[in-house]
Parts: sequence; C-alpha cells; structure tokens
Amino acid sequence: MSPQFKTVAFIADHSGLGPRLTSKFMFGAYALYLHGTVVAFVGDNKLFLKPTDAGRALPGSPTEAPAHPGSKNCFLLEQELEDPELLRKALERTESVLPLPKPKPPIRMHPVAQGKIAKRSKPRKPESAA
Repeated sequence: MSPQFKTVAFIADHSGLGPRLTSKFMFGAYALYLHGTVVAFVGDNKLFLKPTDAGRALPGSPTEAPAHPGSKNCFLLEQELEDPELLRKALERTESVLPLPKPKPPIRMHPVAQGKIAKRSKPRKPESAA
C-alpha cells in the first residue's frame, strides 16, 4: 500500500463518512469524492480542500497552497486532520456549496451493435479461381 493511499484511508476512517466518501487516483494524486462531488485532493500525503466560502468560515484561517505545481490554490488542512468532527464538517460544508457534477452523455454505440444494420447470417463463399 502506497504512503499516499494510507493517508486517504486514514482520512476516510477518521472523517466517519463511511461509504459516502470515495477516492480515485488521477494524475499522481487522489481525488476525494463526497456524494459524487470532488471535494478534496490528497497529494504528497497532504489534504487539499477545494476553496469555497464555506471552507473559509472554518475555525482558524486555512492555509492556501497549490495541490500540485501549476494548480489553483486550495486549503491545506493539517491540524484539522487530528479533529474528526472538524474534518467531517469541512468536507460536508464544501460538498454542500459545490455544484452537482454534470451528467455524462450517453455512450454512442456502433450501428451494428445497436442492431440497426443487419448482420450477415452466412459468411461469403470464397471465389473460385477460374
């Protein structure tokens, strides 16, 4: 188990959100999803909360730092990891103000797979050389 995944597992266990909090490894970091909405990232064993006004209202002043080089600043949560109640509130409040994810468009299938084009029932006979 990678050190970064251990951090994700610690956050999931410590927050008490159970199966509502999921993670996905993308671009060298883990994205944390709450009810299908990305609320935070875990990179270099640090938790970066998406910046929102609700996150700014948390006790103390959150430190802003980029989750990875070239990204927008996020709230770096360090001491909040030690307090399960504060961690859960931070994730839930952030999720409550973020927009819902856009629905994915339906997958377009090839016309043969959809049954719109008839499949050949018999294979072609090879042409005999004359």
